[in-house]
Amino acid sequence: MEKRVRVRFAPSPTGGLHMGGVRTALFNYLFAKKHGGDFILRIEDTDQTRFVQGAEEYIIAALKWCRIEPNEGVGFGDGPHKPYRQSERKELGIYKTYADKLIASGHAYYAFDTEADLDAMRKRLEAAKVVAPQYNAVTRQNMHNSLTLPEDEVKKLLAAGTKHVVRLKVPRNEEIRFNDIIRGWVTVNSSQVDDKVLLKSDGMPTYHLAHIVDDIEMKISHAVRGEEWLPSAPAHILIYKYLGLENEMPKLAHLPLILNPDGNGKISKREARFPVFPLSWQDPREATPYIGYKESGYYPEAFINILALLGWNPGTNEEIFSVEQLAALFEMEKVHKSGAKFDPEKAKWFNQQYLRKKTDKELAEAFAPVLKEKGINRDADFVEAFCRLVKEKVHFVHEFWEQGKYVFESPTGYDEKVMTKKWNEKSKEIFTAVITNFKTVSDWSIENITKSFHDAEAQVGKIDMQLLRVLVTGVAGGPQLFDMLALIGKEEVLKRMEIAISKK
Repeated sequence: MEKRVRVRFAPSPTGGLHMGGVRTALFNYLFAKKHGGDFILRIEDTDQTRFVQGAEEYIIAALKWCRIEPNEGVGFGDGPHKPYRQSERKELGIYKTYADKLIASGHAYYAFDTEADLDAMRKRLEAAKVVAPQYNAVTRQNMHNSLTLPEDEVKKLLAAGTKHVVRLKVPRNEEIRFNDIIRGWVTVNSSQVDDKVLLKSDGMPTYHLAHIVDDIEMKISHAVRGEEWLPSAPAHILIYKYLGLENEMPKLAHLPLILNPDGNGKISKREARFPVFPLSWQDPREATPYIGYKESGYYPEAFINILALLGWNPGTNEEIFSVEQLAALFEMEKVHKSGAKFDPEKAKWFNQQYLRKKTDKELAEAFAPVLKEKGINRDADFVEAFCRLVKEKVHFVHEFWEQGKYVFESPTGYDEKVMTKKWNEKSKEIFTAVITNFKTVSDWSIENITKSFHDAEAQVGKIDMQLLRVLVTGVAGGPQLFDMLALIGKEEVLKRMEIAISKK
């Protein structure tokens, strides 16, 4: 019988949540949703030395903003496998129980090495030109552990509470194979795998033991995680094997890296920034706070759409998908093996598509705080008309002001390049005629403005529309000219044109 799909996103509260982590959460969420399964948030806080105050709250708030909420886990409600913080699960004694099983079966051992011992080992190996010094089947023979020390001495050390760790006993030369959903069969020789620490000296489990125990106890069916964990997977395979729980092992899927725009390396922290919650919270390890995607004006649905297509292809030419559509199409086998380049300009394009889907009323409400800050009071219909006019030109709501502030304020200057190139002695005569014709328009509609303009052209010849735009707005480009003139209003347009002409 096929196991119920149960997946987990298991971040460490060691800082802000970045793009790669959110994509891992998203792919887990889509996979669970596709198969009618469970999506769990588990906080892996076994490394207390790297714990950052506020990071857990940040992670929870970020997932809520993205609307990829777990149905079970920290911050989202208890299920049958609580608690969901590993620091709390340690108190249950389950990690030690599993470690003891591995020791009893001869597949793990006690290591009493001090920091000085480990440092000396590394120096010996470096002097011997060993490329990657590690504690393994060869080097452990010269270290202080329960494999090299007499049994009675080991018992005395343990009874005396001597500081020690528990390490996995990796065989010296054994082929380890596993099938990754994304990468297919992976084969690694155990000589490339070190004796991972399973329990630290403070009794806290490392990731290598804790996530396996928790995946077993929580009945996780698929472990979907980042590519950075691929080198550790062989050790994890061995742990399942030595516990006699190979049939309980989740199916593995290692997601590709998200790369910088030029594709020459992992995306930088600055590029991978994510929303900060609350705004006053800052990762204490960072000199300056990141401006996240939320604070940059991205819509959560646009950001999720971007992330979903980083390393996964739905098999269609379409690019805009709702979360429901993504879940219906999602297949882990279609995730790419190679890294996915993140294109910031493409990300802006995605946000623009979602912005254009918003109603004028929604956009006006979002833009209202900017107008209030500027001390501008216009009625809702006017602001909605403004948003309708300008929205095709922007990627974010916060760009509305710079894109169309001239609708609310008279220009203080005029595009020098246009004026230098196009303004001449005859221009004053031409635009005086335009003003005269505009004054006769009683119903200041787009249709009537257009007709009046063409009537003026019949009198004075071809009129440069860009020059007209500059006289009214001060800038050389913008939305449809006559639509914009209609919105600004007859009296204001005439006043601006007369002021501009008087200055030239």
